[in-house]
Amino acid sequence: MTHVSTSASGPAAKRALIVFGEALVDDFITEQVVGGAPFNVARSLAAFGLAPLMITRIGDDRAGSLVHAEFERFGMCQDGLQRDAVEPTGRVVVERAHGEHRFIILPNQAYDHIGAAAALAATAGSAPGTIYFGTLAQRSETSRSALRALLGAGNACCYLDLNVREGQVTERCVFESLHLADIVKVNEDELRNLFGWYTRTGHDTRNMDSVEVRAACATLIRTFSLSGLIVTLGPRGALYFQSDGVVFSAHDTMAPVHMVDTVGAGDAFSAVFLLGQARGWPMQLTLERANAFAGAVCGIPGAVPTDLAFYEPWLLRWLAD
Repeated sequence: MTHVSTSASGPAAKRALIVFGEALVDDFITEQVVGGAPFNVARSLAAFGLAPLMITRIGDDRAGSLVHAEFERFGMCQDGLQRDAVEPTGRVVVERAHGEHRFIILPNQAYDHIGAAAALAATAGSAPGTIYFGTLAQRSETSRSALRALLGAGNACCYLDLNVREGQVTERCVFESLHLADIVKVNEDELRNLFGWYTRTGHDTRNMDSVEVRAACATLIRTFSLSGLIVTLGPRGALYFQSDGVVFSAHDTMAPVHMVDTVGAGDAFSAVFLLGQARGWPMQLTLERANAFAGAVCGIPGAVPTDLAFYEPWLLRWLAD
């Protein structure tokens, strides 16, 4: 893909950032919580004032009403929200056993049927600077084709948030997605997967400063013609590997006063990273802010706060700096 600036200006600025993929509900039996990594990212971007265009598809059901209500709560544009009269809104059944959660991702959901024509129509007249996409919504040919049509319609910077889920994402999908991307975000487990598939090595990622790990990351960037590779390391921070060999790091992760869960931390990181790209923040500052916000999200239940006031101190702090 062509590497371009994600800065937005002019009449197309409202839709300069497109988020493509699943909006769904996590079904805990006793309650349903709206989620889906792309939708988590889009909601946080909206809360930070970027007005992303979320392209997804929901069914005509209660879960779809919950998703629609989140569009309303965050004041998000609904031009990219497709409706399906047949297939249900995406749902993930969450079961708790032996103190752990087990996630059952149901097949043939509305987000598997995102239409290309409707997606392109939603972006007509705009010039996206960035397109965020993942891998789960690519498990079906229909949605995969819609994404390819969007990516091929312009020269946006393509941000891939890799999410390797067993039984849902194939290595072939990962391979093709990497070739479509400019910037790729992975966690430590996903990085090891990439090492095994494409560098034929099994490097120990506990030492990200080792010559071997740095060389393997450089190989990935070179193989897939990336402009950058982000590696999130949980409480150990995050790294950004540039194609020119420069590496930025953020290691000062502030743990929340009360650790609740890590759900959505990666999505929170992506949202602030994209915010920094759009606002023209220096890369080091962007990485540090994304890392700090991801840590803060670990102090709330779920991926997205129920109270939008959660975002206010971050915005005030960043505006003051």
